[in-house]
Amino acid sequence: MKRLLEAELIYGRLLPVDEPHLVERYNKALDGFGMRRTGLSSFRIDMTGFSPEIADELGDRDYLDPNRVNRRFIIMTPEQVNLPVVHTSFSNTAALMHEFFSANARAINAITIRDALYGEIEDSVSAVNDIDDLLSINEVRFKVLSAEDMLGKAGELRGLVDRLKTVPNAWADDAMLNRMVELAKQTGDIRQNALVPDQLVFRHEAYWANHFGGVYVFLDDKTTTVICDPTVPGFRRSRPWQVSYIALDDHKRIFDFLASTKRLELPRASWVEPSGLFQHRADMTVAGLVNQADPTADLEKADRIWLQTWMHRNAALVAGDGTYPFLQEAVRALAATGEIKIGEVAPERRFLLVRAAPDHPDQWLVNRLISQMVPYDFVSRFVFDKQGFYAAYEQYSEKFREYVVTTLTRTYLQDKAAFRRKLYGIKEDDTNA
Repeated sequence: MKRLLEAELIYGRLLPVDEPHLVERYNKALDGFGMRRTGLSSFRIDMTGFSPEIADELGDRDYLDPNRVNRRFIIMTPEQVNLPVVHTSFSNTAALMHEFFSANARAINAITIRDALYGEIEDSVSAVNDIDDLLSINEVRFKVLSAEDMLGKAGELRGLVDRLKTVPNAWADDAMLNRMVELAKQTGDIRQNALVPDQLVFRHEAYWANHFGGVYVFLDDKTTTVICDPTVPGFRRSRPWQVSYIALDDHKRIFDFLASTKRLELPRASWVEPSGLFQHRADMTVAGLVNQADPTADLEKADRIWLQTWMHRNAALVAGDGTYPFLQEAVRALAATGEIKIGEVAPERRFLLVRAAPDHPDQWLVNRLISQMVPYDFVSRFVFDKQGFYAAYEQYSEKFREYVVTTLTRTYLQDKAAFRRKLYGIKEDDTNA
């Protein structure tokens, strides 16, 4: 992973924590979780407060994600809202954190001047043993504490203020007045600073969970749809009156579900041609085939002429795979007619021709699923399914790893928002990555 780290393709854009008082606040949050303190004088954190350096020190990647449910968080600064979530068991953790930051901005801004917030994103289950456990999670509640007990002190001060206002002769209680002065020195004027978060309960919308090898859960008005490996405990047995189950290898049913619920943007020249998505996937396919034929091939030096020559020399391999000629024919069909009759396309190839509907709230989740169905496209996998990308990267040859890092650095990292907008139609104000 050293190459990925150096290129900031893993654990990139994290926030340094290197001031002694901030390290101490983080340690007090770890104390609150009943965990061993860090001995590090500096480390980096993501939006949730997860630190790869502390995870290495503790020997536990899930130190903020016990049982991979009821995710913990540590908030040191409001600036964390702009950071990625680099380690999570649920794809919507970032969205939930964004909602929490947005709904409680005043309190977070006020508290983190003097304190750190920490706690758990609690839901209705303590462990996930089958699909029914996942389906039981309808909403989450943020259980919030503070490292220096600023929340507790603010609550105590508010209670004393109320007592002063309502209890006759309370003003004569010197001990109470002295306590109020002492608390006010620490909390500031609670009449001006909102130190208590306003909203703690949020809906648990559609998501991917990394349990059982990966489970997709989509929510519609009256139906929940689960897409996963059919060997997962509870498949087709948990809540069959409410839940529709689709096996992860049933490409036709998955495609039909996504299309019928308007989660897909079907192939039309109006968006395909300016996006360049088909050519992008064709390029990814050829690169994958070259690596498949010769893992030592130096793709970084391969230009269009080299690739064309390689395809001529390996015509049988290209034709046998079939993906590249299929995409080239799709480009020609769009240029000639402006559309593709998707019903005439083999189900396993349909995902090569579509992207998530850009105006659907599940677009990131759908693009994640599509990227899983198009394994040659490591760029899309990196954008939408980093866990899947990192697992695939581990299996690449050293030469192909070099090519992958160079390609991602040269394309996606140059301007992430512009890249996502061009290929996938995602607007800049979307907040998932």
